[in-house]
Amino acid sequence: MNSTGLLILVLISFAIAFKFYGRYLERIWDTKSEEKTPAHTKYDGIDYVPAKHWIILFGHHFSSIAGAGPILGPVIAGVLWGWGPALLWIVLGSVFLGGVHDFSSLVLSLKHNGETIGQITKNILGEKSKIVFSFFLWLSLILVIAVFAAVTAKTFIEEPRIVIPSFVFIFIAILFGFLVYRKNANFILVTIVSILLIAFFLYVGKNIPVRIPLENPIKIWIAILLLYAFVASVMPVNILLQPRDYLSSFILFFGLFFGVLGIFVSHPSTNAPFFVSFNSPKGPLVPMMFVMIACGAISGFHSLVSSGTTSKQIPDARHSRRIAYGSMLTEGVLASMALVCVVAGLYWNSPFQDLNYPFLMQKGNWIGTFATGYGRIVSGMFSSDIGKLIAIIMVNSFVLTTLDTATRITRYITAEMFGQSFRMPIFNNRFFATFCVIAFAAYLAYGAWEKIWPVFGASNQLTAGLVLFVCGCFLMIKKKNSLSCLIPAIVMLVITIFALIYQAIVFYKSRSLLLGNISVVLIILSFFIIVEGITRIKALRRNV
Repeated sequence: MNSTGLLILVLISFAIAFKFYGRYLERIWDTKSEEKTPAHTKYDGIDYVPAKHWIILFGHHFSSIAGAGPILGPVIAGVLWGWGPALLWIVLGSVFLGGVHDFSSLVLSLKHNGETIGQITKNILGEKSKIVFSFFLWLSLILVIAVFAAVTAKTFIEEPRIVIPSFVFIFIAILFGFLVYRKNANFILVTIVSILLIAFFLYVGKNIPVRIPLENPIKIWIAILLLYAFVASVMPVNILLQPRDYLSSFILFFGLFFGVLGIFVSHPSTNAPFFVSFNSPKGPLVPMMFVMIACGAISGFHSLVSSGTTSKQIPDARHSRRIAYGSMLTEGVLASMALVCVVAGLYWNSPFQDLNYPFLMQKGNWIGTFATGYGRIVSGMFSSDIGKLIAIIMVNSFVLTTLDTATRITRYITAEMFGQSFRMPIFNNRFFATFCVIAFAAYLAYGAWEKIWPVFGASNQLTAGLVLFVCGCFLMIKKKNSLSCLIPAIVMLVITIFALIYQAIVFYKSRSLLLGNISVVLIILSFFIIVEGITRIKALRRNV
């Protein structure tokens, strides 16, 4: 099948969804009723700072939620189950689940003074649910920070040409934040200058690769990246985090634009099968594909960004649809583009192993597989080598922005859980809280993260289901139409629980007791939150 036609259908579907279903969600959540957002009412110059323009915040939000997931998930699913089921889940998931999840969690946070979803759970479901849910979110985010630090460190070793632009980028972002927020410079002019500087240092990095001349450089890179995450987490949000993510979005959009343009120009046919098999080495299509493709369709991490950083910076609630729902649909476009790059840019049966999709995936180099497919798709505009470099820089930009955002969000949850719920005032200090977060992340990054990571996909989707359930409970309490949240919540909770049961059986059979036990604990957690929510709703209805 021609890949151009597929992409056109995807783009049309998302455009219709944004205009009609997005506006339907706005009416349900009544976003126009907000007077002043928490960025204004709780302004502190550190975390609560209104963005200069909604486009800047869109860049932060999109860069933060679009980690490696929307690229790697579809690439893996395409070879396991076929591009047909994967693309269908990306489109339907983004429109009716992921977009609803991201938008609802953002507006819910705005209606609760910019609090994180864990703290909001206390207001809706009670203190016990808040503590359990917050602790689960805290552990999940620690794992995210550890994994992304390790993955980025490996990327620096494998592709040393991206080291210089990655780190110079930080200083360009600080300069942007200083000029726009402290000197009140024109943000469009500063944006243009910043992009030119980024382009220059991308050229410098291409010609001056940086390698650490040690036997085991990954440990040094992990330490450097965690140190950066610490600094980024405690600095004022408008000086580094917000401008960095905003400028990163231009790299991401550059790569996305030329990826989509390359598909339209070369209009290749899909080489991979529409449907491969219901069963795969990673498990059956249902439920495992829905866990494998997380960020490209729905991801619990997105709600942590919506309620963690975005709700504290949004200048006007009316921008919620553009920023949250729009970012999720844009991520769906990214996931669709990534899938087409490998199923149309590579071959299914080819004697040339470096262009053979299944062979490249068997080697475990998922980023390299996407980069190779992307390079071939854009080869009409760039050389394949430059195309591969652009793809790797895209992925690395996603991961770095997610790393510093995740660290800041974990600091918030640390303060809410240990500082407020457990009444340990020292955790309200942002420097001490961040130090604890980085210390635990470093322990995993240097040790057991690879052992725990297999259950993260399911835990991430479990978070999404629970957040949708909390949002649905809020709408029910407010006597609003809650089905837009509760139906996706039921779908995600059923899928995730079955995925965890499947994984637990596999882990116990292979004598992986740690992973099996974690899976069982996650199942118990989900039932605890659901029972608490139902009990709370019944109690409220009795009091009406």
